Amino acid sequence: MVPLYTCCPFPSSKALQISPSFLLLSSRNPKFLPFTISRILRATSISTSATKHEEPIRTSYAGVQLEETVDETKQGKLRLDSWISSRIQGISRARVQSSIKSGLVKVNGRVVDKVSHSLRAGDKVDCVISDLQRLKAEPEDIPLDIVFEDDHVLVVNKPSHMVVHPAPGNANGTLVNGILHHCSLATVASSEKEVLFDTEDMSDDEQDIFHGASAGAASVRPGIVHRLDKGTSGLLVVAKDEYSHAHLSEQFKQHTIQRVYISLTCGVPSASAGRVDIPIGRDSNNRIRMVAVPGLSHHGRARHAASRYKVIEVLAGGGSALVQWRLETGRTHQIRAHAKYMGIPLLGDEVYGGTKNMALSLLRPRTPPYYNDELSRLVSRLERPYLHALVLGLEDKT
Repeated sequence: MVPLYTCCPFPSSKALQISPSFLLLSSRNPKFLPFTISRILRATSISTSATKHEEPIRTSYAGVQLEETVDETKQGKLRLDSWISSRIQGISRARVQSSIKSGLVKVNGRVVDKVSHSLRAGDKVDCVISDLQRLKAEPEDIPLDIVFEDDHVLVVNKPSHMVVHPAPGNANGTLVNGILHHCSLATVASSEKEVLFDTEDMSDDEQDIFHGASAGAASVRPGIVHRLDKGTSGLLVVAKDEYSHAHLSEQFKQHTIQRVYISLTCGVPSASAGRVDIPIGRDSNNRIRMVAVPGLSHHGRARHAASRYKVIEVLAGGGSALVQWRLETGRTHQIRAHAKYMGIPLLGDEVYGGTKNMALSLLRPRTPPYYNDELSRLVSRLERPYLHALVLGLEDKT
């Protein structure tokens, strides 16, 4: 029998016995869970009972130039990297960011090297896309929270803000760098082909990642079978050998892996439990964002996506909720896109509408006056979507 390892911060941590062909793991470190802000919300609840260029998608972007003026009709905050990405079809945001950091972008005649620089209507942007930089992943002595390890696999509790693998702008300090050191593996590098990763764009669908990736792409993420967004914390499995990699990849492809997430949401779902079966595709107006699209297709690009959810606890008198998610598929930003579609974007998810302003508008009216200052401080520190990969269930065929 394979034991059920319960290492989460809930009352019971006793090992149980389950099916001999299944290994279930739960992350244990409460500092990575989205519970910090839920403390005050729980207390409150008790107290208050750009149209893109029409050109072919390129295979190389080195030397591509862009000279444009920001549309006068554009309103609100426009990030420099996002705007440039929207103007050059098919380019990754990471490639644009690399060009900005290299000093190859000017706004109104002045060099701007800050990727999050805010543009205004009428600004003139001059950009040259930088040459491709070869990616390398070198071993680094980075502390890893290892939940499970044997001769074949390694399961890590990834902290938020840690990038999974090297990418332009994130060459060091990634999970892969730490894994190379932990497993005493040598430095690996990409091929000379164009191998670029946008850590906010990459699909969480393992079929997309591994069955369509180049050899060079795989080389800078050795053993990585799936991924979590930079801002998402929780469990991630790493294969130590080719057989395990192939076996785990097939499990992800067939959606036989059990994955459970928890999140804090802005607002509460209208039903306490349910299933969201809405296709997800790339947002045509914002390349770094996905959108849930009702119906069978979205210009032929939406893919089937299904998520089951259950409200664990209503917080702040209905201003927020602790919600559990079980994935039936693994699309890019699936939970984040489905939560937005439901009208309950994840707390701290600026890309999908869970902004600080939205959080305050929902929580402040439901918060006793003596909590307002603490609430404002907590909300001001929201720096990522409050999403955590809590449980990972793997078939054990060793």
